[in-house]
Amino acid sequence: MRKVLSAACLGAMATFVVGVAYANEELIKMSQNPKDWVQPAGDYANTRYSKLNQINASNVGKLQVAWTFSTGVLRGHEGGPLVIGNMMYVHTPFPNKVYALDLSQDNKIVWKYEPKQDPNVIPVMCCDTVNRGVAYGDGKIFLHQADTTLVALDAKTGQVAWSVKNGDPGKGATGTSSPLVVKDKVLIGISGGEFGVQCHVTAYDLKSGKQVWRAFSEGPDDQIMVDPVKTTELGKPVGKDSSIKTWQGDQWKIGGGCTWGWLSYDPGLNLVYYGSGNPSTWNPKQRPGDNKWSMTIFARNPDDGMAKWVYQMTPHDEWDYDGVNEMILTDQPFNGQPRKLLTHFDRNGLAYTMDRESGELLVAEKYDPKVNWTTGVDMNKSSPTYGRPKVVDQYSTEKGGEDKNTKGICPAALGTKDQQPAAYSPDTQLFYVPTNHVCMDYEPFKVSYTAGQPYVGATLSMYPPQGESHMGNFIAWDNKGKIVWSNKEPFSVWSGALATAGGVVFYGTLEGYLKAVDAKTGKELYKFKTPSGIIGNVNTYEQGGRQYVAVLSGVGGWAGIGLAAGLTDPTAGLGAVGGYAALSNYTALGGTLTVFALPQ
Repeated sequence: MRKVLSAACLGAMATFVVGVAYANEELIKMSQNPKDWVQPAGDYANTRYSKLNQINASNVGKLQVAWTFSTGVLRGHEGGPLVIGNMMYVHTPFPNKVYALDLSQDNKIVWKYEPKQDPNVIPVMCCDTVNRGVAYGDGKIFLHQADTTLVALDAKTGQVAWSVKNGDPGKGATGTSSPLVVKDKVLIGISGGEFGVQCHVTAYDLKSGKQVWRAFSEGPDDQIMVDPVKTTELGKPVGKDSSIKTWQGDQWKIGGGCTWGWLSYDPGLNLVYYGSGNPSTWNPKQRPGDNKWSMTIFARNPDDGMAKWVYQMTPHDEWDYDGVNEMILTDQPFNGQPRKLLTHFDRNGLAYTMDRESGELLVAEKYDPKVNWTTGVDMNKSSPTYGRPKVVDQYSTEKGGEDKNTKGICPAALGTKDQQPAAYSPDTQLFYVPTNHVCMDYEPFKVSYTAGQPYVGATLSMYPPQGESHMGNFIAWDNKGKIVWSNKEPFSVWSGALATAGGVVFYGTLEGYLKAVDAKTGKELYKFKTPSGIIGNVNTYEQGGRQYVAVLSGVGGWAGIGLAAGLTDPTAGLGAVGGYAALSNYTALGGTLTVFALPQ
């Protein structure tokens, strides 16, 4: 058992009886041990912060590669490994292998899981065959496979404890997201917005895999699990039929609003937070109305799935600005008062700070000055358009209409930030955000829905903002809505960040560099080029008294889809191939875990 859990974790587990709160309290306890990395984001709050400080701003320049591990898989490697005691759990993109490595025995492979999946799921996956990582709870490793199977693996042996199908790949549903274990449940979203899937978050029983509840992003009140009176948006009840009355006819049944991003959880408030994605189709003319609740932040009770509050960031989305990015939960002073905050860096280029208990909107500001589709959000609480973005007609694809190429929209569809998660340091009270600095041309066209076939309806091209050549920035952001410092990168920063108590922030680049910067100033302190472009998330752990930093490299994802899938048409990959064509001059395919440490 020592090979799976540390002694401290075993002791913590022994004090809990099996019950509703078991996995919840186990994970809270385990995530407080900085030697491990037991959740995809490090903790329930999605801070991606570590208290480890052996590696710090004064010595990080001495980092060396300690060991490496080849995953044996090409395509894009998003997410990152879990570390629990002596064991590390490494995942891959399709075919979704999972390796259990014993860190105390020269990283020996203890077990390997490789599911048998129909390869026909590959062309149904929108933007590469990525997977964002496994989760742990109740002695099990949970994996969401490409074919939507959610599988529970025994953490000691890799044997399948249970599995359940979460969607229908034949209709375009796929699995790319990482699960979240809350209490006696496993929560998971679904991908498929580009295929007209009516998307959802589902809770499964931790022990058996039985479905407990499922909440859709759009549809009748009972399907989206809202209470017309008790569920609020910006302090007001959402009212009856809040979703279906914002769609034409039965369009909500193929409405998208997918949930392939990150989930976070506040145990004190007992609320789970996540975002929903774009409405289907990308042609806004074909779906009049606000298309609720796509592009929405949800706060739900994990016990019964009911929504306490919602907030739609981009009503009637015209640009594919999915709202799935992580919700970072912090307790900070705001305007002199202690507040329970939620901070969200949306694809639409706006960073939102909200009261996570009430859903009150506190801040909505651009986190890239080049964002031009909106002049900002109406923050006047007495205004009839309070909380809505003010759209600039010049960059409205709705105003331009079908078969009109609207040019120079910033950001591009992949957003000022996509799924690559930001980090937060309680030491500096700053957020560290990997961003895309990319604009686009967007031409909608009429498209018909056929189950299992792409339901996009737009042609895109992408490029840096006019007069600039760099396509990414790595920024520090405060809770007032200001950029504190910004580092330019030649390509989008598609890697998740890591902040540490050592005053260092880590991130990876699409060319393949792991970089370490000073948390206060952004000064670059270290860089090392790994074998392939990095779209994985950096994490850290301690083993044998030594701190390590780990990251998956393996270029791909939406930004690297040209390389990953061998595409050359500039408009392929939903417009990304042309924008990132130069990436092939700097890196090539290959999945590798690279682990760093200070010299002994």
